Amino acid sequence: MSTAAIVALAVRCGLVILFLPFSALDKIVGFRSAVSQAQEVFKPRLLAAAVLLCGLGIEVIMSLGVVTGVADRMAALILAAYCAATAILYKRFWQPGDFWAAGDSKARNLFWDFLKNLSLGAGFLLIVVGTNGAGLRPFLAHPLASSHPYASLRESP
Repeated sequence: MSTAAIVALAVRCGLVILFLPFSALDKIVGFRSAVSQAQEVFKPRLLAAAVLLCGLGIEVIMSLGVVTGVADRMAALILAAYCAATAILYKRFWQPGDFWAAGDSKARNLFWDFLKNLSLGAGFLLIVVGTNGAGLRPFLAHPLASSHPYASLRESP
């Protein structure tokens, strides 16, 4: 494997490391606690558990897609949407009402987490469209195709 392929793999692993293994493992080990947190948004416990399991599936399966290159652009798009959804649902900085308060502020802390989620989602969108946008057309033509992230990076003889 070439140095460029190793760097590409490392970057993709860096993008998903939050989800796989850490967030996914946290949801599995602390399932009851995670369901309780989900109930802040999804009131019935059964709905909260179902949403949590969907999130777990997204984190594991889509992260593997991004790293392996299997339907990686669609996986990255789903992870970008997941980042945006979790930002809106769980990082509601507008609710505490102390954004402009002096000193520590729960709203400002949530705001930074909100922005981090959106920024991570934007990183996933780079996999979808590329750094110059040229990947958008191929993605729209074949959304489930692999971008073959490691194929063009092989060392020439």
